[in-house]
Amino acid sequence: MVIEDFCGRDRKAVYRWFRERGRLMPEGLIYKASWITADMTRCFQLMEADDVTLFQRWVAEWCDLGEFEIVPVSDSKDTSQALLPQL
Repeated sequence: MVIEDFCGRDRKAVYRWFRERGRLMPEGLIYKASWITADMTRCFQLMEADDVTLFQRWVAEWCDLGEFEIVPVSDSKDTSQALLPQL
């Protein structure tokens, strides 16, 4: 899960940048879905990659427009299955 914080930044600039250049994702980084808060200060994006450096390369393209937190997450069903032998 990618958490982007646009607080104090020009939100219109973020959307302008996106419209003009797209997501600028390196090959192998997969966009799944995104949600933005009602006040447009934070965006949550579900993305997938086997290599963490793909996230680093992507963040480098956007870091002047926001702050990023990358939180590794897994599907609840997969986690449940992984823990089943221990329960």
